[in-house]
Amino acid sequence: MSGYLKDRRYGYITPENRDTLIRTIENQQISGYSVGIVYIENVNYPLIPGNVVNAYTYDFPVRMKPVPNLTNDRLFNADPTIKDDIISAAKHMVEKEGVRAICSACGFFGNYHKDVAAAIDVPVAMSSIVQIPWIRALLKPDEKIGILTANGKSMNEGLLRSCGIENADDLVIKGMEDTKEFSAVVDMRPCFDNEIARKEVVEGALQLVEENDKVGAILLECSDMPPYAADVQAATQLPVFDFITLIKWLHNAVMQKPYAGWM
Repeated sequence: MSGYLKDRRYGYITPENRDTLIRTIENQQISGYSVGIVYIENVNYPLIPGNVVNAYTYDFPVRMKPVPNLTNDRLFNADPTIKDDIISAAKHMVEKEGVRAICSACGFFGNYHKDVAAAIDVPVAMSSIVQIPWIRALLKPDEKIGILTANGKSMNEGLLRSCGIENADDLVIKGMEDTKEFSAVVDMRPCFDNEIARKEVVEGALQLVEENDKVGAILLECSDMPPYAADVQAATQLPVFDFITLIKWLHNAVMQKPYAGWM
């Protein structure tokens, strides 16, 4: 455990333990956030409920911080010059704002997952695809994971390896960059028809299932896809994982509460 966490109060405060010694991070100005989320600084499309950077998505507070000068193109192409800025944004939230885990608002932040995890002293999950190992553990040995991504061209071996995925034999991937409406999140269009976008994501998931035998689960790689997760599940009748399942998992791991009640 890092030095700045030493002796810090790390736990749920109740009326019974509120008078114990409480120590904070030096120069910390805010508190109570579990997950810190880094995101692309300049976006230009609607961020509807369910989106990773729509605060109404969560029933707990999350902290969000932009990465200066980061664009879709730089992220999709794994621009190495942006790595230090990503780490700096994450470190600020951990060291000055008290967040207890770091995530992101785009699956392609996964290109920097290993680097950020090595530099930060809290749990790090820079892409929704870090869930692949535990999704695999839930499935039969011959089942596959269907992945919907905003940009299929950028889902490469380097991204997977950075997120700890060495074998992609059981992954079937479909890109949504050529859709009429959902592609607004890649092209940075300031509006889209949400109903058409929803249908496009659902149809993409159905195609994955219909065109590939034994798909046992769906992973929505893109941070803009969780608004449609329930519809994907209703259509495919499969477990559906996305950024929100990841962020809730992180939150629950670092913000455990004591149980109380009748017995």
